[in-house]
Amino acid sequence: MRIGTRGSLLATTQAQGVADQLTEAGHPAELVIISTAGDTSTAPVAQIGVGVFTTAIRLALREGECDVAIHSYKDLPTAPEDGIAMGAVPPRVDSRDALVSRDNLVLGELPPGSVIGTSSPRRAAQLRALGLGLEIRPLRGNLDSRLGKVASGELDAVVVARAGLVRIGRADVVTEALDPLVMLSAPAQGALAVECRSDDAELVRILAELDDPSTRAAVDAERAVLAALEAGCTAPVGALAEVVDSIDEDGRIFAELSLRAVVAAEDGSEVIRASVVGPVDQAAQLGKGLAAELLELGAAALVPKGP
Repeated sequence: MRIGTRGSLLATTQAQGVADQLTEAGHPAELVIISTAGDTSTAPVAQIGVGVFTTAIRLALREGECDVAIHSYKDLPTAPEDGIAMGAVPPRVDSRDALVSRDNLVLGELPPGSVIGTSSPRRAAQLRALGLGLEIRPLRGNLDSRLGKVASGELDAVVVARAGLVRIGRADVVTEALDPLVMLSAPAQGALAVECRSDDAELVRILAELDDPSTRAAVDAERAVLAALEAGCTAPVGALAEVVDSIDEDGRIFAELSLRAVVAAEDGSEVIRASVVGPVDQAAQLGKGLAAELLELGAAALVPKGP
């Protein structure tokens, strides 16, 4: 089984984990490295466009160069792709953003004027909204190069996805895992998307063994918020859903989906938050409903349109 993936350390580590699971289940798998536009450009992702890390891999899947495609789910456009099935959404790693800073300073200890690197308008907007007087600087490159800019003193800190550091065995460099109340993560952050061609029924069946229903429901709800806002994956929108235990009037425990979202002006001047709790099997509807509430609160003026 040929698994298509980007060639970065993080991407290959993620893909190899899936390959190992498939191999252990009796389906030998190997990686096929595919170069994407995001790997060959140093421009900010918001400039290059949505799908910068995923289009080439999906094309290779369509053309039979690989049998399975693996993406960081948050990089995928929200619009469905004809002919491609979401075979599995494996269990999610920590969805939080992480601060990696000089001298092990937590966010509140960084003095005004500290230079923070991030590739994400969402992170930049929420950092500015905190009013800490930080200087936000655009940042591209793999995780090692980003961490190196802190080690060299070029930057005082960077904010990256904690899941990526966990997957490459570098969780020890995290100075602070940022609480969602401080910074709400990107929709689907920490989750993987495992795709195959929709007409390959046997492979759809095999990949389903890797699926985690709770993670899939959470991601469906988060991405439904993004889609209903008509925002791209680089928009200043955060969303996080979690399956939680609730108790009914008779004292019986049942599962519900708790979803919260934030939309922030890119300059940090305005932040709109909303939340909802509802049935797990209505994840997408919960996301759409929460997006409608955000729009009623004025989110449309803060969100650049995108696929």
